[in-house]
Amino acid sequence: MSEQPRIMLITGAAGGIGRATVNLFTRRGWQVIGVDRQPFGDGFPENGKFIQADVSNPAELESIFTAVKATSDNLDAVVNNAAYQIVKPLLETSAEEWDAVMASNLRSVFLGSKLAYPFLKNKGGGAIVNVSSVHAIATSPGIASYAASKGGLLALTRSMAIEFAPDNIRVNAILPGAVNTRMLTDHLDTIRLENLARRTVNGRIGLPEEIAHAIYFLADENQSSFITGQSIVVDGGATAKLSTE
Repeated sequence: MSEQPRIMLITGAAGGIGRATVNLFTRRGWQVIGVDRQPFGDGFPENGKFIQADVSNPAELESIFTAVKATSDNLDAVVNNAAYQIVKPLLETSAEEWDAVMASNLRSVFLGSKLAYPFLKNKGGGAIVNVSSVHAIATSPGIASYAASKGGLLALTRSMAIEFAPDNIRVNAILPGAVNTRMLTDHLDTIRLENLARRTVNGRIGLPEEIAHAIYFLADENQSSFITGQSIVVDGGATAKLSTE
């Protein structure tokens, strides 16, 4: 009898990092359930399942896991990758805009992880990987709500790691730096992108595939079984450099 594929769920599946992660896990033999508020379009893995839904809406989160249950009672990994960013000075950010960022980036992980927990427990354990950001530890003007949501995600990661450990569920976070995705390029012109690349140690911005490999490392029990409650920075060394250099 052939071994059943491992199953993972990823939010924000239609974005740059999400697509790269979907493709990597599929190549490694996993069955992928992808979620995004935007259509994925062509190319989602044939053995997988795509669910178009908005994770910032608690009712839609419930419907996501109802759809997951129709596929399987078990999950091996959950990747909380969906994110929303508002680029605006703090003094110009409204309460509604602040709440929208928190609902997408932080509350969705809290509620989604609660809903995913029984699926991971049913499998005898698994992994949750939360995609935070370097803005959780060093940020820029104009994205205070985003930075705050990503900083909160690190604290939530540690709390979940402690509470979920008795059921062999590991919880970790990765903090991507500047990565070549639409979330970055939509807000920066070519000159600012080149300047951003020079601020890294290795002189370039990252590729979505490089973030996907970091996610895979933390999701794969064979590679990271003794790692939980941790935050791994994947930023080309940008946060290692003094800003005064």
